Amino acid sequence: MDSGLLGQALVNGILLGGLYALVALGFSLVWGVMNVINVSHGAFVMLGAFTTYWLFVGAGLDPFLGAALATVLMFALGYLLQKYVINLIVRAPIFMTLILTFGLNLVIVNLSIVAWTGDVRSITTGLSGHGVVVGPLIVPYLRAAALLVALLATLALFLFMDRTRTGSAIRATRMDLLAAEGVGIRIDYIYALTFAIGAALAGLAGGLISMTLPITPIMGLTYTGKAFVVTALGGLGNMAGALVGGLLLGVAETVGAALLGPGYQDAIGYALLVLILVVRPTGLLGRVGYA
Repeated sequence: MDSGLLGQALVNGILLGGLYALVALGFSLVWGVMNVINVSHGAFVMLGAFTTYWLFVGAGLDPFLGAALATVLMFALGYLLQKYVINLIVRAPIFMTLILTFGLNLVIVNLSIVAWTGDVRSITTGLSGHGVVVGPLIVPYLRAAALLVALLATLALFLFMDRTRTGSAIRATRMDLLAAEGVGIRIDYIYALTFAIGAALAGLAGGLISMTLPITPIMGLTYTGKAFVVTALGGLGNMAGALVGGLLLGVAETVGAALLGPGYQDAIGYALLVLILVVRPTGLLGRVGYA
């Protein structure tokens, strides 16, 4: 295979991997802190994407500003859903939370199809289709900007978890729920906040995806699957692990598709998941807590 094409596939994989990492970051956080596998996570990605899209089409708002607004709206929606719906069974067996979040996903997706139809849409701006040319490689402006935002969001979450009292309370809840309750931490508030942060990160990822990839109301399940794979690759509840796992998955998919054909792209990701689970079940950077 031509080295230029392989190099371009590698660049595309890194850029795509940043989005995967952002999608998985909130998913991993919720699973690690609340022990909830949020099957509706992809629905929040989809809502973030369509919020950004409609703000751009209907109000002419810059998509990056639209993505920021989508992040705020998904935070509020996530907080309310956890406090008044998911919190009712948050300490039930994990199978029950799977059923509830799956049902929530179905409700959100079907309401979205009724409201917006199942048409595929995308955002086209003045930067679409343009990029920096570095030798034989092209780095698209929008994808590079999306990667930068994803990295900044990961850094912001790390600083929040590591440097603030609330972040310390979330980490304490993750490590020892009973001890956290014993020192006066309000678990219901921590759970609602954690779920809201996860939804906000999903919304931000969706907003960035809407600028670089086609969107549709049924896109969420795909990104829930990607989040699951990235979390398993990097390690549950590990922010650096989500970044490493996302980049690894993105590169594996694009380079694998370039070598074997685009039909193998998803299969490569899930094959990588099986390999990691066999070789290192805790993930590449898996460890207890957040550091």
